[in-house]
Amino acid sequence: MRALRRTAAAMALLFGLAACGSVDPVRPAAAPASSATTRAAACPAPPRLPRPPQRVVTMDGGAAAILERLGVADRIVGTAAPDFFTAFSGDEAAKLVRIAVIDPGQGNAEAVIAARPDLVVGVSSYSFGGFDGTPTVDQLAAAGAKSLVACDTGQGAAVEDLSSTTTFIRQLAEVFGVEQRGADLISEIDRAGHASGTPVRVLALSAPPAAGRPVRVQGGTGLANGVITLAGGKNVAEDALQDFATLSAEEIVRRDPQAIVVISGFSPVSDEDLLRSVRRSPVLAGTTAVKENRFVVVPQSILLSPSVLNGDAVAKIAGALHP
Repeated sequence: MRALRRTAAAMALLFGLAACGSVDPVRPAAAPASSATTRAAACPAPPRLPRPPQRVVTMDGGAAAILERLGVADRIVGTAAPDFFTAFSGDEAAKLVRIAVIDPGQGNAEAVIAARPDLVVGVSSYSFGGFDGTPTVDQLAAAGAKSLVACDTGQGAAVEDLSSTTTFIRQLAEVFGVEQRGADLISEIDRAGHASGTPVRVLALSAPPAAGRPVRVQGGTGLANGVITLAGGKNVAEDALQDFATLSAEEIVRRDPQAIVVISGFSPVSDEDLLRSVRRSPVLAGTTAVKENRFVVVPQSILLSPSVLNGDAVAKIAGALHP
């Protein structure tokens, strides 16, 4: 549980820093023109390897789960951020917990390098020098390890699909020489959920809004926007071209979300307590979502990051939007 709180705390800090990018709480600010270039520069090109890697470190349980589905989990010598495994159940969870944990947090550089990997993979570029203590791509290269990171494919535009996930899976499958398994996994994720019908206005947040303060929400360029879109929703903050944004209480009422996606995993409270506190927020009291009691709780690990369970997130939200 302490590891989960540490990882969630780091993500919450990132959420807060990113959310500060919206300078006008009434109208979400677009990301600066240079932001797409900055993200792309922070994301290395897929590595070229003479042979499939034999010693792999995953910077998070999400990447480890993808390798497990691709049938190459035996190459993993260790993972960081195992709290991502909490979204899994049954046989799959049992397989994942057998993977050695080299760091219960975000992935300490010393621990990662000490594992002598020839490849390090992760679902976020922040795991490669963005979080305190994590190794940079250059550090890993100096230690003889290549890096493969799930990169933003939207280039500053609103995300409408799971292409960052499917691209990452395809790249991993190519590196390991299991292209057909990658194609099969992508098809499985794509089949998990697509909804039709009139889009439902959706607000996605991870904490109860506080009176008199801007509300931190999911913007349009994050993977969550793609999940919501595929689920038959329309993110009310999609026009904020950044992963995280802020809206004023008045603007939330004006945009009137018909459903609210509550993102769990950023705090130690239970899903039930988190949902209860969001539902009771006076800031949201006038929205259609609250009046119709239309809420769905989704773990951040399968909504905000590439995951083999992204399709499950689509299906779960679709079930609430289009029952």
